[in-house]
Amino acid sequence: MPVPVISVQALSKRYRRYRRRHQSLKEIVANRSRGEWEDFWALREVSFEVPKGQFLGVIGHNGSGKSTLLKVLTGILRPNRGRVEITGRVSSLLELGAGFQSEYTGRENVYLYGTLLGLRRREVQRHYDSIVEFCGLGDFMDTAVKNYSSGMYVRLGFAVAVHLDPEILLIDEVLGAGDAQFMNKARTRIADLMSRASLLVLASHSTEIVRQFCNKAMLLHSGRIEEFGDVDTTLAAYERWVAAR
Repeated sequence: MPVPVISVQALSKRYRRYRRRHQSLKEIVANRSRGEWEDFWALREVSFEVPKGQFLGVIGHNGSGKSTLLKVLTGILRPNRGRVEITGRVSSLLELGAGFQSEYTGRENVYLYGTLLGLRRREVQRHYDSIVEFCGLGDFMDTAVKNYSSGMYVRLGFAVAVHLDPEILLIDEVLGAGDAQFMNKARTRIADLMSRASLLVLASHSTEIVRQFCNKAMLLHSGRIEEFGDVDTTLAAYERWVAAR
């Protein structure tokens, strides 16, 4: 059996849904709590392994736990229960431009975002011209990003993120962002990254994208694994669920 690059055992992640949140320190002290809430388990007892060379598509409806799973794998979130073991350098395309500072120019944010994604300054410098060419924002690189449209914002974030050299690549719903021309170029770049990565985990609610990029698939529903394995079998189970709704 191949050695797993990602091993997830009995993973559970809980959020709090506040019905009423105490706003002041006085309220918190007086009531000895931050408010009234109920627990919401975004992931429940999730276990799976991904070996080198496998491209895993995680499919499911909005709120099924896909994004939470990738954030746990990336290290953005810590699980409440269970264990996650990852061997290799992880690069992620999750919330594009999440580290941008609105008052900074596009040029300044390229260096900032690149650092947040694990690149050294000289590596960002080496890739800078290619990043600008890829996103097509050469005339706006010295403009504050607060003046960018949402499409320009995503294009800049994507351009920086795809200039990494990953061993493990995690992608969350970014292949459907942006205009058609840019996304055709983005998909070509993703395919190139995949050819150099040893493993891919891609979360999407698009069966077309999972079928195009992945050789294994996982169906999540309400934080639990409903199906895992063959792509066509798993996507058929998802399509039956969609049809039933």
